[in-house]
Amino acid sequence: MALTARVQPDDPALLAAVGRREEAAVRALMRRYNQRLFRTARAILRNDAEAEEAVQDAWLKAIDALPSFRQDSRVSTWLTRIVANEALTRLRRLKRTAEIVPLMDDLPPRESEGAALEEAPARDDPHREAVRGEMRKLVETKIDALPESFRTVFMLRAVEDMTVEETAEALGIPEATVRTRFFRARGLLRESIAREIDFAVDDAFGFAGARCERITAAVLARLR
Repeated sequence: MALTARVQPDDPALLAAVGRREEAAVRALMRRYNQRLFRTARAILRNDAEAEEAVQDAWLKAIDALPSFRQDSRVSTWLTRIVANEALTRLRRLKRTAEIVPLMDDLPPRESEGAALEEAPARDDPHREAVRGEMRKLVETKIDALPESFRTVFMLRAVEDMTVEETAEALGIPEATVRTRFFRARGLLRESIAREIDFAVDDAFGFAGARCERITAAVLARLR
């Protein structure tokens, strides 16, 4: 099968070619979904190397299972579910000697936390790029700190822009649970980032040290 830009990832011909292990088809499908699948696994495992291995294992399982794949769901949702299950299985192995994070399923849903943060400024200078890089690291750290079930839902809904229905199907949980976890995750994330901002404001325009000594010396010099 000749692969062109017109071939869609759900195209039965492409999936059939992947099932036959045709390298070009496998590469085309993987390049389309690798980022989503890595983010899903990374949200669950919080470890880049483990996430990469989970994605690789998930792809192998998905390719083996393609003959039984039914076209009643999107291939993206099907793949996400496979990698989520693979990552969760791997996580259970890793957590045998670690504390299990509670799912907190019984928390009531919160009302919408308000509009999303305003779009960041365009990337037009090195300083702004550096600031954006630091902010991205902060957000990634705070996402990593979310409870496991909230973190995965947030990654799929906010980062990958999957619908409530797609997320529910991918993770095998009710849509109401997706909504609850997403709103709770967003609230926890904003609270956590707000605390960091408060600390930063307290330290803004620090005065101790060289600046203080310079001003003091200048005043004393003028008094002489």
